Amino acid sequence: MKKYLFLLIGVLAVISCSENKKVEQKAPTRVETIVVSPGMMDNAQTYVGIVEEREATAVSFTSMGVVKRILVKEGQVVRRGQLLAEMDPTTSSNTVEVAHASLNQAKDMVKQAEATYNQAKDAYDRMKLLHDNGSLPEVKWIEAETRLAQATSALNTARSGVASAVATEKIARKGLADTRLYAPVSGVIGKRQVVAGETALPSQAVVNILDISTVKVKVAVPETEIGSINTGTPTSIKVDAIGRSYRGGRIEKGVQADALTHTYDIRINVGNGDFKLLPGMVANVRFNSTGAQGIGSMSIPVTSVQKKSDGTLFVWTVDSNNAAHRTRVTIGETRGNYVTVVDGLGSGQRIVTEGYQKLSEGTKVVY
Repeated sequence: MKKYLFLLIGVLAVISCSENKKVEQKAPTRVETIVVSPGMMDNAQTYVGIVEEREATAVSFTSMGVVKRILVKEGQVVRRGQLLAEMDPTTSSNTVEVAHASLNQAKDMVKQAEATYNQAKDAYDRMKLLHDNGSLPEVKWIEAETRLAQATSALNTARSGVASAVATEKIARKGLADTRLYAPVSGVIGKRQVVAGETALPSQAVVNILDISTVKVKVAVPETEIGSINTGTPTSIKVDAIGRSYRGGRIEKGVQADALTHTYDIRINVGNGDFKLLPGMVANVRFNSTGAQGIGSMSIPVTSVQKKSDGTLFVWTVDSNNAAHRTRVTIGETRGNYVTVVDGLGSGQRIVTEGYQKLSEGTKVVY
């Protein structure tokens, strides 16, 4: 009997050890973390911004006509002088032909007028010799003067007709040239406003060309914070759509607040030589102001700060063994989505920003 009892105790001990091993082998908890670094040692403020083009140019025909074809697509990069669209040139071509025929007719009339003038001038010169010698009746001399005056007037009229016909043909040829629409600037096609087959009106935008060699990131800043931002405030810009980060350039500050939100629009210039940044993209903008309050402190996401039952604040930190620990902190001013930590953390510490709800003291984590 005792033999069986000892055997049973041994089996239970083995089972108990197996259960303990299962507990010890529990999978680590997955969390999101950030490492506190010297780059965070400031009063960082983060906002959501929208990418805007540097400049938009609406391109249109100067006359009315039916659009024959559009040669560009939205998002296509175009260069200055590139052909964008064409109107049906039939009417303009006919106008040029008529104007050219009228010009040729006017030139023929000039030739005829010149021949008549030369005859009248020759007769006038011969009659003048006789008139000066007193051997020509006065009536004949008056007839010679009259014919020369009439021929001169006819020649001047014909020459004026040629000048008018040249101007008319020039206008007609310009009208024909205007059926072809060229890009006045380089950029990216933003939107096509007209399609082939539609009638385009003068000054009606056919396409918009966006200059995005440099873009602007528009951000709305509360009136209580606009004073801490100047044209040279350093900024960090992250665009998740393309997985890229940028350093912002010169800042343009608005001077009129929104009546409802009491925010000011500011625009941050960002270089975009590879045309990756496109208008409408969402950007996370961080203002890295370095005021006196930021000395010796750092900013962390406000959501990572937790409160214990006794009212003290803490964050979850991760040690070198990937174990989570509560670390008491003292916080300062809140700016945007970040809060200043004035005591409790040091550079190089890793803190948990997401997934902390599943943690307890000493929990193993993976990130």
